[in-house]
Amino acid sequence: MKKRILLVHSRSGPPLDFALRRLAARAEVHVLAFHPLPAGSEEYCASVIPAHERRLKGDALVDAIVEAAGRVGADALCGLSEYTVVPVAEAAERLGLPGPGPVAAASRDKRLMRAAWEKAGVPQPAYRTVASAADLHRAFDELQPPLLLKSAWGAGSTAQLVVSREEEIDPAWEEVTAVMTAADAAGVVMLEVPGAEDDFLVEEIIPGTTQSWWADDSGYGDYLSVEGIVIEGEYHPVCITSRLPTIPPFMELCNIAPCELAGPLQREIESVARAAVDALGLRTCGTHTEIKLMRDGGLALIESAARFGGAAILAQIEHVYGCDLVGTLADALLGLPTDPPVSMLAQGDATGAACTLSLLATNAVGQPWSRDLIWDTHVVDWPSLVTPGTTIETVPGLTIADGTPMPKYERSGGKMVLGGVLYLKSPDSKTLLHDAYTVLNGLEDALARGWQQAGGSGGHEQGTSE
Repeated sequence: MKKRILLVHSRSGPPLDFALRRLAARAEVHVLAFHPLPAGSEEYCASVIPAHERRLKGDALVDAIVEAAGRVGADALCGLSEYTVVPVAEAAERLGLPGPGPVAAASRDKRLMRAAWEKAGVPQPAYRTVASAADLHRAFDELQPPLLLKSAWGAGSTAQLVVSREEEIDPAWEEVTAVMTAADAAGVVMLEVPGAEDDFLVEEIIPGTTQSWWADDSGYGDYLSVEGIVIEGEYHPVCITSRLPTIPPFMELCNIAPCELAGPLQREIESVARAAVDALGLRTCGTHTEIKLMRDGGLALIESAARFGGAAILAQIEHVYGCDLVGTLADALLGLPTDPPVSMLAQGDATGAACTLSLLATNAVGQPWSRDLIWDTHVVDWPSLVTPGTTIETVPGLTIADGTPMPKYERSGGKMVLGGVLYLKSPDSKTLLHDAYTVLNGLEDALARGWQQAGGSGGHEQGTSE
């Protein structure tokens, strides 16, 4: 009899149709859906249990997962979203099934994560936990500003602000707590524990630089991530994905595979990622570990999650290296033999290059679009934005529908200002990097021009009426 996996689905994570196809190749897939499934996804599912109208948190959320697992006779539980890591881990512990393990919250709650790394001596910024504006005032006196204020349970840069002066503290606190409350209410984020909208930490800003890592004109940013998987407590780093520079405050624009850094530098990064993941004590799960590059070969940990990278990172890895990480995780959760890479894959193992671009109403340096435009994939002349040989597409299920106004860019908005995800493939990294910048800097004009040629305005100049 075919084994059964219960996939707990929420916002975020890899594209659902991508993941479902690979899970369905291993087992019969049942989905507990806390977020509606994209069109066409149900064909890979043996059953779908709709739960997106139920706003569950804490024990009630874990109870619902355990009940659903019993209903479908699940042999394994799987959660690929940031917001399902902790409840899936706790449900798996109750049922005696493989999963991230009893300390999975340390990979989700950034306060616990920092404490675990502090104990292990892993390089990271100085920080304080804060639960009020008064706490933030005290931290401002104890740490070296400017400081980065962030939600302990946030994701995708939601509710992050830089606080440089003391007079900014009270309005910053009001803004970030309001953003988290609004994001949870709107379902943009899923705060899986009660009261999480008030859980924050503040940390010194890591002095990132590409010096001693990238050439000054490389176009790459001063941070990257190590993608990997933990199987029965053993960490397997798979590859590094590079980044473009972020835009204020620290909004991510693009991730690229393969990483073009020299082999010895990649191995130094690998060793820090290993120390970070090992310190969290995870059992069986994907991992996504973000690291800041510093002067003179220094490194500092940003975050590490007990799930795979979101957007199209898994598709990038599969295209560039031929690794089906969703299938490998499914095998591990089902108790089947696994074959993770023997050592971390690097540039010499790659065939082609791929990247994920954030669909934002800004250019590559964070300047907001001058026009309020309506998104429509079909009016953009995509070939004009990329080099011959590069392909570009929107990622279904992660991108707003055609006819939807592009969200305005606001610095603390995070996922709330993200219009979606673009996926590019090129023959090599140099071409891909060039095309990524061209798309970011040219998409506003291309969208506006496309609407004009289609006979409509598609929007209006900011500050004017249509």
